[in-house]
Amino acid sequence: MNKPLKLLLLLIFIGFKTNAQQAAAIDSIKQALAGAKTDAEKVYWLDNLSRTLMNVNLQEAEKYGKQLITLAEESRDRGLMIKAYMSNGLRCSYFGGQKMYLTQSISYYEKALSIARHDNLETETGAAQLRLAGVYLAVPDKEKALDYISQASSLIATLDNDSLKAEAHNGYGNVYVARNKKTLALIEYLNALRIAESTKQKIAKAELIRNCYLYLSSFYSGIEEYDKAIDYYTLAYKQLDQIKQKNAPYQRAIDMSNLGNLYAAKKNYDLAIDYYQRSIAIADSLKFSTLKIPAYISMLNQYLEMNQPTKALEFMNSSAGESLKKFLMGFKFDGVVDNAYAVIYSELGMLDSARTRFQNAMPYFEQQTSSNNRISFYAQLARFYKRTGEKDKAINYYLQVKELGEKNGSLDIVQRAAKHLDSLYGQMGNYQMASMYNGIYYQYKDSAEKINKEKELAQVEAADEQRRQARLVAELEEKKRRRNNIQYMGITIGIALCFIALVVLGMFKVSATTIKMIGFFAFIMFFEFIFLIFKKNIYSITHGEPWKDLLFMIGLAALLLPLHHWLEEKVIHYLTSHNRLTAAGHHLKRRLFRRSTEQQQ
Repeated sequence: MNKPLKLLLLLIFIGFKTNAQQAAAIDSIKQALAGAKTDAEKVYWLDNLSRTLMNVNLQEAEKYGKQLITLAEESRDRGLMIKAYMSNGLRCSYFGGQKMYLTQSISYYEKALSIARHDNLETETGAAQLRLAGVYLAVPDKEKALDYISQASSLIATLDNDSLKAEAHNGYGNVYVARNKKTLALIEYLNALRIAESTKQKIAKAELIRNCYLYLSSFYSGIEEYDKAIDYYTLAYKQLDQIKQKNAPYQRAIDMSNLGNLYAAKKNYDLAIDYYQRSIAIADSLKFSTLKIPAYISMLNQYLEMNQPTKALEFMNSSAGESLKKFLMGFKFDGVVDNAYAVIYSELGMLDSARTRFQNAMPYFEQQTSSNNRISFYAQLARFYKRTGEKDKAINYYLQVKELGEKNGSLDIVQRAAKHLDSLYGQMGNYQMASMYNGIYYQYKDSAEKINKEKELAQVEAADEQRRQARLVAELEEKKRRRNNIQYMGITIGIALCFIALVVLGMFKVSATTIKMIGFFAFIMFFEFIFLIFKKNIYSITHGEPWKDLLFMIGLAALLLPLHHWLEEKVIHYLTSHNRLTAAGHHLKRRLFRRSTEQQQ
């Protein structure tokens, strides 16, 4: 299994998923922009256009991004200025795997934050701080990420904005995951979901719930609970049915590819490939070829996961592989293409070809990519030189992997690098250095085991939280059932009292109009109660299908309405004709008065 290549490509395309959510026909966006009348409308369409173009044409994306800032600045509207800088920050964050774009993203967000703070715009301030926390996790700088999420959360807690509150909890969850605090992360993600489910913001509710499901899916994938990860991603996918925005069909293609990745992680490779093919089919139906790229990347990674470099090479040389290479090189990611071939050739034992490709890829990774990408590349190089017997070079690159891993707080990476260094120094006869790195390996192994215990605890907490949620739902259902039963009992007693009152009134000389009025309401209550009971219990027959419900209610009405009118007429006529029960009424009256007189004496 060759995890470094998989990690590399996913990091580069981490923004593709987000951008695809805004995908639309570029020409239609440009037409809408041309027809925009107000600055706010122009800002809206420039935002959409510049971010959509990030996966189509980087130069065009940059041009429209700058136009957006110029327009907003000239308007002097602080809200539009903040939106413009936030949009550009988000646009650049799509390529957070590259240092240049990562730096630009931070710069844009900081500018937005500065304007928001200067004008005391609390909502915009909190939103900018949340985005900065996310970007610093990509650097990675966990301390700055924690600082920004803490500031944002404190501010957002005072606002009446459920979307930002949920986003703040999810942001905390991401920071805790990066800091290996799995249990705390889970609590934050569940808090975010609770807010999303209870929000009154109807327009944003489905999208907010969907985002929470995606974070929970990512969390469970991180602790290797792949079935739960798939469950939550499937729930997120279904939320697209509630989202009426034009981007939903495009997101379905991305979701299919990501679900395939989860099945691949679960080692269900056949089903994973099926999902990739579904993703490609959706992209074809939308005539949006760029949407195929995530599925192509996933298929390549899967062949490497399955230790099938021959199939990986065949894929790279196929029409799908040619499309992938064309896309990458169109964005000046030639180094990624060289790196992919280098890994494949190395696994196939074609070492001279692999060496050439690694050398071609070197400038790109050392000059343009983030530290996480360099870790992956250096690990691949070290593995290559270990295979060629160039132990000095292998040691050099494993040392760089170890140094970057320590800087990023990636203990598992440091542990693996130390293990390789122990082995390499031992092979070279330098037992002192081998012993030192053996000690470092076990030191980090102990730390990793502590983290694994945290991971196990998170799994227990996760299972417990699932049971707790199920128990709470059951308790709420039981309370609702009891409350409903009490209401049904109260209604039944009320109807019975109405009929008793109707019979008693018939025993006295009461006007026929009074009896008819009370009788009318008594029978209405009685038959409507029958309708209510039937309606509550027909779901098992109709399963909520409207046409079945309608037919059932029509049939019930056809039966009960004539019975209602006939029975009401007969009873009222009986009670009002000739005062038939007057004698009984007099007898009851005499008994009551006699008892009252005896009590007075």
